[in-house]
Amino acid sequence: MSVNTETFLVEIGTEELPPKALNKLANAFAAGIEAGLQEAELSYGDVTIYAAPRRLAVMIDAMQLKQADKIVERKGPAKKAGFDADGNPTKALQGFARGCGATVADLIEIETDKGTWMAYNLEQKGLPATELLGDIVNQSLAKLPIPKRMRWGSSDVEFVRPVHWALMMLGSEVVPATILGHQTSNTTKGHRFHAPRLLTISKPEEYVTKLETEGYVLADFAKRSARIKKQVTEAAQQAGGNAVIDADLLEEVTALNEWPTAVVGEFDVTFLSVPSEALVSAMAGHQKYFHMLDSDGKLMANFITISNIESSNPASVKYGNERVIRPRLADAKFFWDQDRKNPLDDFLPRLKTVVFQQQLGTLFDKVERLETLAVKIGKPLGVDGALCERAARLSKCDLMSEMVGEFPDLQGVMGRYYATAQNENTQVAEAIDAQYQPRFAGDNLPESGVAQALAIADKLDTITGIYGVGQIPTGDKDPFALRRAALGLLRIMIEKNLDLDLRLLIQFSLELHEKVQVNEKLIDDIYDFIVSRLRAYYADQGISAEQFEAVRVCRPAHPIDFAKRIAAVKQFSEMDGAESLSAANKRISNILKKVETPISETVNTVLFTEQAETNLWNALDDLRETVSDYIAGRDYVTAISELSSIRGAVDTFFDDVMVMADDEAVKQNRLALLNQIYQLFLLVADISRL
Repeated sequence: MSVNTETFLVEIGTEELPPKALNKLANAFAAGIEAGLQEAELSYGDVTIYAAPRRLAVMIDAMQLKQADKIVERKGPAKKAGFDADGNPTKALQGFARGCGATVADLIEIETDKGTWMAYNLEQKGLPATELLGDIVNQSLAKLPIPKRMRWGSSDVEFVRPVHWALMMLGSEVVPATILGHQTSNTTKGHRFHAPRLLTISKPEEYVTKLETEGYVLADFAKRSARIKKQVTEAAQQAGGNAVIDADLLEEVTALNEWPTAVVGEFDVTFLSVPSEALVSAMAGHQKYFHMLDSDGKLMANFITISNIESSNPASVKYGNERVIRPRLADAKFFWDQDRKNPLDDFLPRLKTVVFQQQLGTLFDKVERLETLAVKIGKPLGVDGALCERAARLSKCDLMSEMVGEFPDLQGVMGRYYATAQNENTQVAEAIDAQYQPRFAGDNLPESGVAQALAIADKLDTITGIYGVGQIPTGDKDPFALRRAALGLLRIMIEKNLDLDLRLLIQFSLELHEKVQVNEKLIDDIYDFIVSRLRAYYADQGISAEQFEAVRVCRPAHPIDFAKRIAAVKQFSEMDGAESLSAANKRISNILKKVETPISETVNTVLFTEQAETNLWNALDDLRETVSDYIAGRDYVTAISELSSIRGAVDTFFDDVMVMADDEAVKQNRLALLNQIYQLFLLVADISRL
């Protein structure tokens, strides 16, 4: 049966929406409408999302115009309760029939596992989509991820920004509804300055084109982003440079402009004496400007701004932006000059005034812990302890500088510059910056040993301290970014091949916190928390959850040991016979789990009664020394390859031998044999979990 469909369009017109939340709001709006359509059993086609500074819109192709009619079965009383001894309908049954708008004769009998019941098949007519869409849209808007809603005027309506219009159409018809205090219509509004008038939309399909050609609005976010990227690239080339287009900045600028136009500006070259990161932070962070590099990769005294108007006098736009950026750059130069008047060490006492965490003390207290912890971490890596201690001592000093006070994203970066300016050791200066690496997914890792030791120490101190005082991350709440810190220190250890005992370092770090009560459970909990970050890390590398668990249950103390075992398990999983050996280990594991008494650590060969027992024991005995050597050398790939040779003996054992023999001594001996096999495999991984 064919279904009548039309294109649906809804647009909410507002004051300028929060740029960093625009895409999130638009996607959630569309998802909420889709969920409502599915619940209402209305079919639909492709969904297109539009998001611009003053509008959220969703267009849906081939939407079903009316719900299908359906039969709804209403269940009444049990048959035995519906009729009296003479077979006459009881009042309960008559009442049920009346409630269905029917007579007792219209009722049917249905059989259930609890007997026969009376019921009525009610034909429910489908509702037109136009009667449902208002509620669907309103419910979606009510569920948008808006941390704090606002009111405006005398209305009780709440939304992220004041709403000025609501367009909602199904085909060429307006869908009547009240959306956020506004009656729906078929009109939208163009650009605030270029086309501040009502635009009538005759059908949804012309929405995008009409906004662009008559309203000076590019409603499509991706199209706007592509235009901005193209304009910025071309503008930079015309100015003799190369634009640096940061993805996050591009997204934010796209969310700020409906009709983007690139304009190149200039600033005084004397500002180039300031570290480029500070100038870029001022341009991008405060003004949303793109910066340019010359052919040598050096910052140019130019910027590119995106104007939301197509000005008839671009020179005035250029001049206005140059006037705005100059004070920002002047501030940066002032801070740079002021901060260098004193050595970094002079900032250290000020850290006593900044609380890191109430129970863990100040930033100065944290620095003192880092001095000890960084040296401890650096020692097995062969890193100069004096350099680790010095880097830790200066690590947080730049937080008290004027520059970082104004541009917080420059923490570490300015510390490196100030340390270099006072002729600190190069490794110390680099470590002050690299302590925060990796700052985000895919970011670079610290290169020098001093930087690696400090970066690990900084993250570990935060994790153990915050975890130790009971502020464990829950759900999406992680105010101290412990999850990111955990993954960061693991990446450094694994990807830089640092042979460090994580459990020992956790214990050592905990003992540096005076207010934390150290015990084995706390150490275990923190270890598990940190290592759990590897689940997603390895999933991104194609490691299955089963392969990850096979290693995790062995609780390797060294992260690089964890990595080597993962590689071995992955290779084992691809070998012929891996599934059979995994199944055999699972069988062994299940048998051993059911044993309530202690299992002997020794096997008595005198108690063997079957050749399969002797063969398995000999195969195990041959493997033990060889495999142990490979495991001692962390050559888990070879070790697990050698272990796989025991598969045939294990299979024969289970075919020929009854483990749970009547003779208690024989049974215990066989359990001891299986346990030794299982424990040998556990030196690599628990393959029973594969």
